[in-house]
Amino acid sequence: MTADLPRLRRLLGTPETAWLVDRVRRRLEAGQPLDTTLTRSGADDAERAAVARLLGRAPRPGRSLSVPLPAVDGILRASGACSDGLAAAVVALTGPVTSRRGAAEELSRAWDHAFAALADAVAARPELADWYRELHATGLVRRLARTPEEAAPLLTALARILPRLPLSPPQSLSTFAARTIGDAHALDHGPLATLTLDAVRALTGALAGPGAGRRRDTWAAAGLLLDELSSQALVLNLPGGDHTATGRALTALAAAGQPAVLTLRQLLGDAPQPPRGGVAYVCENPAVMLAAANLLGARCPPLVCLQGQPSTAALHLLRLYADADWTLRYHGDFDWGGVRIATRLLAHVPWTPWRYTADDYRAALTAHPHTGPLAGSAAETPWDPALAAELSRAGRRIEEELVLAALLGDLADLAP
Repeated sequence: MTADLPRLRRLLGTPETAWLVDRVRRRLEAGQPLDTTLTRSGADDAERAAVARLLGRAPRPGRSLSVPLPAVDGILRASGACSDGLAAAVVALTGPVTSRRGAAEELSRAWDHAFAALADAVAARPELADWYRELHATGLVRRLARTPEEAAPLLTALARILPRLPLSPPQSLSTFAARTIGDAHALDHGPLATLTLDAVRALTGALAGPGAGRRRDTWAAAGLLLDELSSQALVLNLPGGDHTATGRALTALAAAGQPAVLTLRQLLGDAPQPPRGGVAYVCENPAVMLAAANLLGARCPPLVCLQGQPSTAALHLLRLYADADWTLRYHGDFDWGGVRIATRLLAHVPWTPWRYTADDYRAALTAHPHTGPLAGSAAETPWDPALAAELSRAGRRIEEELVLAALLGDLADLAP
């Protein structure tokens, strides 16, 4: 570029022509051509005089001031103020111009590159497709990592994690993080933990929500354990064999009709060895087990309580018994939360309904006509599709405690 800066500043670099230079620069940044006329409303006398000096003629009378940019370009070239014309003159006066469109396209390419590893990982997991689309739509990554350069290692680490989840057998979170991405504390907190938890919910159906307990349950749903003691299973009269300390403890407590709490540590390192075949009843709420222990004691059939969302310990325990050809019979709350718990359980172990069908729901409604309304969004009931339809039609919830007498009656009928 050839420019006579003193002359250029006299013509175009004065305070009175600053508005013109600024408008031209903005057109250049937007990728717009300079073959147009710019108009300034309410120009003052000094601005009109500056344009007169630039164009070599007085502007037309009126309140507005019009400046044809092709004429300015020609004047700058012919005068030698800037032989490359108006665009080059603006660069000489104000510095390099970056095209906003070009910058946006370059930024978009940089983000695509940052997401490339994750896109490949998700392509192999169709169940994550909706989650991946929502991840882009919500802009979560861009809030957690402000630039593509900051996001790239984060998304690459996530791409290494997701193909390995859910994990079976379960493993501690820190061990998994160390083996997968080389940092035992990478999933303790921060952007990577946030994104991984979000993906785990999509993979497992775990519920979002605040609190350490919900966070622990979400990790556990993917087979990742914050520790092996907090994940527990509550059982009553479940035979465990005599070959392990845990099994012998279950036998002793069953003889006394006392509920037992099993930790995941026990189930992973000293698991009971159930006899082949059998039937275990599974409930959602501890009130059922307490009432069964009080009423039937050692005579109660084997009973397992999920205590809400099934823990990793409970799922692992029930898998042990399902693999030993046990029949699991399940009952839960007749509401959308209870349905989701049952569906999650069914995804891990087979079970048959225990008073948990559309017919049972209708009978419970007849017996308890004044229950509260259903809350939350509807869900499917794959073990009995008619149940979901009936729940939607009636719009009322029946909690497990309301049908406690019928459940205890079933258990009492089976007691020796």
